[in-house]
Amino acid sequence: MNKPVITQAMIDAYDEYTHLSLDRRRFMETLTGLAGSAAAAATIAPLLAASSAKAEVVADTDNRIVGEDISYPGADGDMKGYLVRPANMTGKLPAVIVIHENRGLNPHIRDVARRMALEGFIALAPDFLSPSGGTPADEDKAREMIGALDAGETNADAVATVAFLEQHAQSTGKVGAIGFCWGGGLVNRLAVNSPDLKAGVAYYGAQAKAEDVPKIKAALLLHYAGLDERINAGIDAYRKALADNGKDATIDVYDGVNHAFNNDTSAARYNKAAADLAWSRTVEFLKAKLA
Repeated sequence: MNKPVITQAMIDAYDEYTHLSLDRRRFMETLTGLAGSAAAAATIAPLLAASSAKAEVVADTDNRIVGEDISYPGADGDMKGYLVRPANMTGKLPAVIVIHENRGLNPHIRDVARRMALEGFIALAPDFLSPSGGTPADEDKAREMIGALDAGETNADAVATVAFLEQHAQSTGKVGAIGFCWGGGLVNRLAVNSPDLKAGVAYYGAQAKAEDVPKIKAALLLHYAGLDERINAGIDAYRKALADNGKDATIDVYDGVNHAFNNDTSAARYNKAAADLAWSRTVEFLKAKLA
């Protein structure tokens, strides 16, 4: 059977469906038109989406890490999260918040937290849908719930997460954050709202407002996908505001790759070369800034 051809127009339609105005029915209608038939669209749709079955690079039973689901104080009520540390740690380690996409705290983000722990950090992946009852299994429902969150309350929960990790018994007190898509945007907002955040890494995340940039204290590493026109529209203004205010910020644009290029559970959008390079830069950056 021939491998289905996935075009940029199909990827753009999926991005509109997951981030903008398309609903599931209209997305499938658009994809059917692009693919030529409903049968072809049905084959292609799962390749565009993320697959939880492919989410495990580091098994949750891996004896190199210790992971647990925890509750901790949010801004106004308990937050849930997944906390992971290296099994062989002998002293305190810097901490990294791993912030999920607009699908909530799913198996892929848990796996990213385990990967971060293997790099020598205490990693906490919060569930920012905790105030709404937690991340549901249905990712369409999760996206709907993410869209209904109050940004100010979410920002406050992120700031509370920094405070929790600063005081954690196994933490050095130095806290960074890494976020993807919706989580990348939250990293930028967290940098504005938390003077205690030491470092932030945003993967294809919406930029902070230019007028808020003077509040940023954290060093920033910003990864963007070259084909991601929706998010990239804000790069130039953000770059200028960061430079004008003397902020420690590095912007890397990965040519020829799509939004979510780091998500290895999405066959159509994942780009291994870009993901590997971005990850190596991320780890080097966090180790330097949280030392």
